[in-house]
Amino acid sequence: MTVSNKSNVGINFNVWLLVAAQALGGASPPIIISLGGLVGEQLSSDSSLSTLPVSLYQLGVALSTIPAAFIMQIMGRRVAYIVGACAGVFSGLWAAWGILNSSFIDFCIGTSLAGFYGACVQSYRFAAADAVEPSIKPRAISLIMVGGLMAAVIGPQVVIWTRNAIPDTPFAGSFFSQAALALFALPVIMLLRMPKSTKVQFSERGRDLTQIALQPSYIVSAVASVVSFGLMSFIMTAAPMAMVSMGYGIDTAAVGIQWHVLSMFAPSFFTGRLIQRFGKVNITALGLIIIASSAVAALSGTSVFHFYLSLILLGVGWNFGFVGATAMVTDCYEDSERSKTQALTDFLVFGTVAIASFSSGKLLSTLGWSAINIAMFPIVVIVLAMLWTQRSSRLKQV
Repeated sequence: MTVSNKSNVGINFNVWLLVAAQALGGASPPIIISLGGLVGEQLSSDSSLSTLPVSLYQLGVALSTIPAAFIMQIMGRRVAYIVGACAGVFSGLWAAWGILNSSFIDFCIGTSLAGFYGACVQSYRFAAADAVEPSIKPRAISLIMVGGLMAAVIGPQVVIWTRNAIPDTPFAGSFFSQAALALFALPVIMLLRMPKSTKVQFSERGRDLTQIALQPSYIVSAVASVVSFGLMSFIMTAAPMAMVSMGYGIDTAAVGIQWHVLSMFAPSFFTGRLIQRFGKVNITALGLIIIASSAVAALSGTSVFHFYLSLILLGVGWNFGFVGATAMVTDCYEDSERSKTQALTDFLVFGTVAIASFSSGKLLSTLGWSAINIAMFPIVVIVLAMLWTQRSSRLKQV
């Protein structure tokens, strides 16, 4: 099948392929996040290390952003994404092997290797934005998130259907399934024919990365991205363990994560249009307010309803906050600067997410579920103030 390289005409075939790839690749994080802490608790002799497998996955994503971008620079996005999917297959098999052999170290290696695939999947949103004309970039980014909506169904259901697939070895079947999902993504990715202009160069003409990163607009955009994703990951990692510690079953916790991930991506059907109508800064700010409201729900009670409501609001807030902030980032660089700027942004985001996911287990065990939700409020207020300052500055320039 021949696909035209001419991509800047509406929502095109490459974008729809990326949506499908997101649906398959985006199913891996819910599997790792919903089960990583529980498997870690099962395999590790130290309960404070229970979230280490999830943290190593997030750290793997952060550390992989630069090498993934380098492969895109040399060989193009399609080759990088093929390598990423292969890493997804290999990592799922290694994690399952670790569970089968009761090896905490092998399980951690498997989840950390999945980070490279995760870094590639996270860059699908930038690939979609690069493949369309500037006026519809928010819509393209939002459509990639729709692929995540499908992943929100696939990932948690895989956990429920396969966690006991292998007798006497809980959860191993889920990680074998994670490998299978990455394998299914390969033929989809092979159909991609991204335009040559997306083979971006670190060394091309353009501003120095420091100059780009020190722009007030970039600082605000990056901080909003980091906080939206970091707070979401922090609470999402802790929530399943909090539910299990309060006597709820693993399936109940998995369904909670499913509702959360569904709510992360369901708004994507209209987030892009909302951004076009109300502006990137306003929608990003709304997302952060909704994230804060998820903490209010969590502090209101510990019933299943309160957990699920909190996770749903957390997902919706993440969607508005992160999609809006991503769209803000795309305004901060020129075409020749996109690779290094996108790589830096993802490194900052997922480096923070790794720290958040690692600390959430420790803070949950020491401070409790209520305290970690209370900690969200001052962070949200600071970022809202930054967004308000940027918005006011732009209005004065008009």
